Amino acid sequence: MKYVRKRKTVCFFTTLFLTLAIAANAQVTFRASAPSTVVKGEQFRLTYTINKEGKDLRLPSDMDGFEILFGPSVSQSYSQRTVNGKTTSESSFSYTYILVAQKEGTFTIGPASINVDGSTYQSNAVQIKVISSDQIPKSQSQQESGQSGSSSPTIKSTDAFIRAIVSKSNIHEQEGFTVTFRLYTTLNVVNFGKIEFPEFEGFMVEEIELPMNQQLKIEQYNGRSYYTADLRKTLLFPQRSGKITIPSGRIEMVFSVPSGKRITTFFGSQEVFVDVKKTLVTNPVSVNVTPLPPDKPESFTGAVGTFNFQSKISTKEVKANEPVTLTLEISGTGNLKLIQNPEVEFPSNFEVYDPVVKNDLQITTNGLTGTRKIEYLAIPRYEGTYVIPEVEFSYFDLKNRSYKTLKSPQYTIQVAKGDPVKTTASSYVNQQEVKVEDDIRFLKTGKPTFQSRDDYFVGSLAYWLWYIIPLGLFVGFCIIKRQQAKQNANIALVRHKRANKIAIKRLKVAEKYLKEHKQEEFYSEILRALWGYFSDKLSIPLANLSKDNIEKELANYNIDDELIRTFMEILDTCEFARYSPVKSDVAMGNLYNETLEAIGRMENQLKSKKSKKLK
Repeated sequence: MKYVRKRKTVCFFTTLFLTLAIAANAQVTFRASAPSTVVKGEQFRLTYTINKEGKDLRLPSDMDGFEILFGPSVSQSYSQRTVNGKTTSESSFSYTYILVAQKEGTFTIGPASINVDGSTYQSNAVQIKVISSDQIPKSQSQQESGQSGSSSPTIKSTDAFIRAIVSKSNIHEQEGFTVTFRLYTTLNVVNFGKIEFPEFEGFMVEEIELPMNQQLKIEQYNGRSYYTADLRKTLLFPQRSGKITIPSGRIEMVFSVPSGKRITTFFGSQEVFVDVKKTLVTNPVSVNVTPLPPDKPESFTGAVGTFNFQSKISTKEVKANEPVTLTLEISGTGNLKLIQNPEVEFPSNFEVYDPVVKNDLQITTNGLTGTRKIEYLAIPRYEGTYVIPEVEFSYFDLKNRSYKTLKSPQYTIQVAKGDPVKTTASSYVNQQEVKVEDDIRFLKTGKPTFQSRDDYFVGSLAYWLWYIIPLGLFVGFCIIKRQQAKQNANIALVRHKRANKIAIKRLKVAEKYLKEHKQEEFYSEILRALWGYFSDKLSIPLANLSKDNIEKELANYNIDDELIRTFMEILDTCEFARYSPVKSDVAMGNLYNETLEAIGRMENQLKSKKSKKLK
C-alpha cells in the first residue's frame, strides 16, 4: 500500500514537472530593442523580437519625433543546442523598421502588440534620446563608428545612382535625340517607391518602349563595375533654340544592405541583410540647340532629318464630276509627326476636300522612321485640260547641314464631258408641238355624275396617317443615328465608355499567361491593361501617361485615396517585376485578383458619383 502511494506521489510530481517545463517552453516573449541614443537626421533600427510566430503586428499610434522610412523587414533565426545528450531548439522572429529621428529630445516609443494563437501580447516600451551631431564626443564617435554601420546601415552615393544620358549634346532645332535614365547599383534592388521623372519642357516627346524583363548588364563606370538597367528611354525633339536643361528627377528605391552582423543558423554563420530606403536623384543635363539657318526655302514646312519624296495620281483621264486622288509620300527618318503638309495648287474648277494623312512610323533611337502619306481628293466640275503643277517638299538635311528641295512631277489631267446633270424642275410641253387630234380630248357632253367626298380615300384620316407614320419613323431614325454619329465622333467619350471592357479583355489574356506560368508575359499584360485603362478612362494621351499624371487625374475624379494607393502599388509591383527575383504563382494570382477588384471598385465609384450629380 505504501509502495502504491509512493508511486502515485512520484507520478504526480513527474507530471507536474513536465507540465511546468512545457509551460515554460511555451511562454511567449515579445521585446523591443533600439539604440538608447541616436543622432537627429540619421537612420536607426527598431527591432521587435518574438520567440513564436505571430501575426497582426501593430505599432503604437504615437510615434512623435520619428519617421518610419521602411518596414517591417521580417527574418527568422533557428538554433539547436545539445547538452548532456539532450537537444533543444530555439527559434525567433524579428520585425525590423528603419526610422529616422526628426527632432532633438527624449522620446518614448510605447509598447507594440502582436497576436499569437489568438492571444495578444505587448512588448516593452523603448526610450530614445535624440541629440544633435555636434553633441557626439569625438572619442565616442570613433569608438562607435564600427557599430554605426550595423545599427544604421547607409547607402553611399557611389553604391547606387541613376544617370540621365543624352545621345547628343549639340543639336539643331527639331533634330531628334534620346535621353536614357540608367540605374547603376552594386546592391540588390528590393522595391521601387515613388517615381518622379523630370518634365521635358521645350520638347516634343516620344516614349521608346523597353522590354518588360530586362537582363541586368555589367558596366564599367569610373573604374568600378556596376549592374545597370534602363528605367526609361525617350526620344526628344527640341521646339526652340538655345540652351535647354532637363531638370533632375527623383526615384525612391529600397535596397538590401549588409548590416554588419552575422547570425548562427543550422546551416552555419550567415550575414544579416536589412532593407534600406534611399531616394536617388538624377543629374540635370543640358543640350545646346542651334537654330535652323535663316535661308529657308518657301516650301519649307519644318521637316528636319533625311527624307525621300514621291507622288502619284489615280488617273489622268476622267469625266467631269468624278474624283481624282493625288497621293504624296514622305519617307525617311526625322520629325515626321511634326511635318506640315506640302502645298498643292489645284485648278480653280476642282472641288478639293481636306487631305487624309496616314502615318506608318516606328520609334527608334535615331528618330521617327517610316512613311507619311497625304491623300488629296479633288473633283473636276467642267470638261477641259487642266494642269496640277509640281509640288515642292523642302527639308533640312542633317547629314549635309543644309536645306534640300524635292519636287514631284507635273500632272496634266484631261477632263471629258460628264453625264448630264439631272434637273429637278417640272418638265413642260411646247404649245407648238401640241396636236389637237391627239393631245386635246373632246369635251364630253351630257349630265355629269357626282360622288360624295367621304367616299374618297384621298384626304381621309387613313390617307394622312399613311404619310405621317413613316415620316415620324424616319425622323426618329435620323435622330438616333445622329446621336450615335455624334457619340462616335467624340473619340474620348467612346474610349471612356469602352475602357472597362477593353481592360477586362486584356486581363483575360493575363489570366491565360498565369495558367501557363508565363511570368514575363503576365506582368506585361497587367501593365498594358492598366496603362490602357487609365489612358482611355481618364483621357490621358499616351505621351503624357505617367504614374504622377494618373494619380492627379484620379484625385480630380474624386477617387478614394486608398484605391489610388492600390493602383499605384499594382503598377509598382509590375514594374519591379523587371528586376526582382522570380515571383510565385500565388503572388501572381493575388495580383490578378487585386487588379480586377480595383478596376471594379473604380467603375462603381464613378457610377455612384455620376448618379449623385444627376440627382
